Amino acid sequence: MVFRKTKPEYYLPFLMFSWAIINMCMGFVKTYQGLVILRFFLGTFEAGILPAIIYLTSMYYKRHEFQTRMSFFFCSTVIGGAFGGLLAYAIADLDGRYGIAGWRWIFIIEGTVTAGIAIGAVFLIVDWPEHCHFLTPEEKKLLELRLASDGARSLARMDTLNAYAYRRILTDWKVWLGALVYMGVGITGYATTFFMPTILREFGWAAREAQVHTIPVYAVSAVGMVTVAYLSDWFKHRYGFIILGCSIATVGYVMLLCQERLSSEAKYAAVFLVSLGGFICPPIALAWLANNVSGHWKRAFASAAQVALGNITGIVAALIYRQEESPRYPTGYGVSVAFMWIGAVAASLLFAGMFIENRIRDAGKRDGRLSRPKEEVDNMGDYHPSFRFTL
Repeated sequence: MVFRKTKPEYYLPFLMFSWAIINMCMGFVKTYQGLVILRFFLGTFEAGILPAIIYLTSMYYKRHEFQTRMSFFFCSTVIGGAFGGLLAYAIADLDGRYGIAGWRWIFIIEGTVTAGIAIGAVFLIVDWPEHCHFLTPEEKKLLELRLASDGARSLARMDTLNAYAYRRILTDWKVWLGALVYMGVGITGYATTFFMPTILREFGWAAREAQVHTIPVYAVSAVGMVTVAYLSDWFKHRYGFIILGCSIATVGYVMLLCQERLSSEAKYAAVFLVSLGGFICPPIALAWLANNVSGHWKRAFASAAQVALGNITGIVAALIYRQEESPRYPTGYGVSVAFMWIGAVAASLLFAGMFIENRIRDAGKRDGRLSRPKEEVDNMGDYHPSFRFTL
């Protein structure tokens, strides 16, 4: 919510530069306590990035153009997964250079490069639409009209942050269900980093060669993610594609839970299914909630709350893939598939609730809200009876 009061071209690079410097400092840390402190501040500065990007992007695109853009953004995390480990192994060859251990070089070099990119980002990141320097006044007006015509945004506004707005935000069941959806379906993105290397080592590949063989997995996931996003925008529908992703990932997880009966090739195929299904869902969950909250302040809070609660799965994933259970990981796979379906059930409740609410609004049974004081009617956000939810 602080983001709305700042300029994006300074706010986002500032966060990025800050975590880059902290990442670089982790290469020089000498004590465990120092590492913990740095890791705390790293998380602090990283935490604001994703909600801010979701919010800023949603200010430029209509609801059914947004999903594809979010999935293109998420492809960066997939590409990072594909090449990050390989890059780390390459940097590790500097082990002992100038008396610095290889793992320290990884933090130093990656932090330095990220800091340089953050400085350049000041000149690349766009401002809010009303201040955007590359749009003409006519184009700004056209953008405003396009967004206003999308889901009754011109009526469903929340431009004032007051007690009534806080009540509308904090009591909105969609925000909390949306966060639960993201928390459930987001576990695979963390989980693959734990179990994929174990399966790939069964082929007898060396560490560097195993990293190369993760690239096809991430490439298929990236293509699948963007393809599903395009279809989701085309059909103006989200829920069915989340269930599709959960189902694909579940097939992969079940194969891994029964892996003692499978060949290494079948296990490798299971990794493709888990990764594909798992990576399809998170950008849909994020876009779906953003589609269904209206008003600047509400959208800002909703994206922040969803990401903050959803990231709890990172802690869960770190605890359930136990070294003593390698390579079968029954706890890890079992909990992961359970979380996926917690997310699916939450998505089902979200779908049903918004479907019913749309029917009620179509019947005019929420029009009584328009008789409230004008300052409330003008600040209702998606509580306004003219707003319709994306299913």
